[in-house]
Amino acid sequence: MGVTISAPDALRQSVEAATGGVNTVLYDSKGYPSVMCVVPRFNIEDIHPNLGTGTHPAFLVGGVQKSEIFVGKYLARIHDSHALSLPGQDPNASINFDTADLRCTAKGPGWHMMTNAEWSAVALWCWKNGFMPRGNTNYGRDHSQTFETGRRQDGLAPGLAEGTARTLTGSGPVSWYHDNTPAGIADLTGNVHEWVRGLRLVDGEIQIIPENNAAQPGADHSAGSTLWRAILQNGSLVNPGTANTLKWNATGADGTGNPQLATAVTSQTSDESTHYVSQQYKDLTAASGVTVPPLLKVLGLFPHATDIDRGRFWVRNNGERLPIRGGYWADGVNAGVFAFNLYNARSRTGTFIGFRPAFVL
Repeated sequence: MGVTISAPDALRQSVEAATGGVNTVLYDSKGYPSVMCVVPRFNIEDIHPNLGTGTHPAFLVGGVQKSEIFVGKYLARIHDSHALSLPGQDPNASINFDTADLRCTAKGPGWHMMTNAEWSAVALWCWKNGFMPRGNTNYGRDHSQTFETGRRQDGLAPGLAEGTARTLTGSGPVSWYHDNTPAGIADLTGNVHEWVRGLRLVDGEIQIIPENNAAQPGADHSAGSTLWRAILQNGSLVNPGTANTLKWNATGADGTGNPQLATAVTSQTSDESTHYVSQQYKDLTAASGVTVPPLLKVLGLFPHATDIDRGRFWVRNNGERLPIRGGYWADGVNAGVFAFNLYNARSRTGTFIGFRPAFVL
């Protein structure tokens, strides 16, 4: 048994009726429900003419164009080794990439941890629709609109800068949902960082699993997977280690300064505990003479506009680094749907790192 999406039941009918079909309920291989947000296919030229043309890669899986993807409305809560998307839960954290990934794929065919392509599609949709969701960015409240609060799982008061200030899934106001309505995807900004599939850095080289093939059943995300591809300045995908692929370099000596898009790593970070480079996402730059292909902007790796007012970009360009997105409860303006953290090894855990299930049929 994989998933049932057509048979009516009371829970699904009530959720779909309440949201006009924007939300639905999908059941996994053990029959556990997850509330999912339906994200319809769109073309990238409809977001911004400088992004190119054609279907956003989030809707291309195994060479097949999908009419929609399903994104967990809520951060994952693990039950019986399955990642569920349900309201009012303390989101699971302190989980490494591979374990979080397994808790999603265990749900059956089509289920996976949210991919970077899917996340980027949602972020671009938010920008195009003129709304950047707020969230738990200041210990249970939004840092700029401090009257916006959620229910802290540790029971402490919103804004009190102590404790583990995760908020219960979906407990914030509608401005904490991606479309500013109760039918949106909750908590993409702040609360906990979220692991995403299909992207990594290896010694600074940007590597992706093409299109949304990271969502395919059995997609190999291991360090030695043959699915990884590097990117040239013209947007072509090539084998990792090919000359002049796009990389993240540091602007200062010895891995200091800001991250900068380049074709060579001449300044590399070190010191696992403290050494990284970062900059507000909207302010990222490319080295002189380096062309930024639209693909990087489509995947949220380089800003397509300068009016993105929330979100920071962090990088370590030594070793393998897997992405977490969105920021967490103490990040303030550094959290946001375009926030991007590429400095963690796949083994990293923390009370501030969670994940989210997704599904594609």
